[in-house]
Amino acid sequence: MSVFVLNKHASVANHFLAELRSKDIQRDRWRFRRNLERLGEVLAYELSKALPYDERKVTTPLGESEVQLMNTPPVLIPVLRAALPFYQGLLNFFDQADSGFIAAYRGVPHSDASFDIHMDYVAAPQIEDRVTLLIDPMLATGRSLVRAWETIHTYGQPKQLHVVAAIATQTGIDWVRQYLPEATIWTGAVDPTLNAKSYIVPGLGDAGDLAFGEKN
Repeated sequence: MSVFVLNKHASVANHFLAELRSKDIQRDRWRFRRNLERLGEVLAYELSKALPYDERKVTTPLGESEVQLMNTPPVLIPVLRAALPFYQGLLNFFDQADSGFIAAYRGVPHSDASFDIHMDYVAAPQIEDRVTLLIDPMLATGRSLVRAWETIHTYGQPKQLHVVAAIATQTGIDWVRQYLPEATIWTGAVDPTLNAKSYIVPGLGDAGDLAFGEKN
């Protein structure tokens, strides 16, 4: 399994990450969603380099041009609700993609700090032999994402599986590596640790609450 980490390279994407993390700037809910969307666009561009392409000809008013075009758009599957702005950024680039949606969230923590993963909603196209992107902005423990994939996997075996996250931890990456060794991970940054509630540190907080408001 390979891992691409965006902030290992100096680029304007680091500005989007910095604003996502800033406790002052992220108070602007629209700006937080927009920065997630922009980061999704940058990661979509980087990921696009790993997809299969075909040589084709395009006719212009003055002749023909040979170009490399994606042979089949990928399937995009965001984990609701936090992934929606991030997903929109990928959809802006993969604008002919099919999409699936899955709701996965943590239950009340047990006394040992573990938690159950609840799955309330799944809607997905067939993914058999298709490039599939599983999208979740925060790859913390990796458990929710793997649980989501176990459900989505009933829709087929993909040609390629890509996991896309705004911020990850090594713990989450290792969990995905263990259970989804065929996946490639694309992330904006890898943070060093998790706190007692399994939130990423330094991270950015609760992405869903920051994007859409606190839930009851």
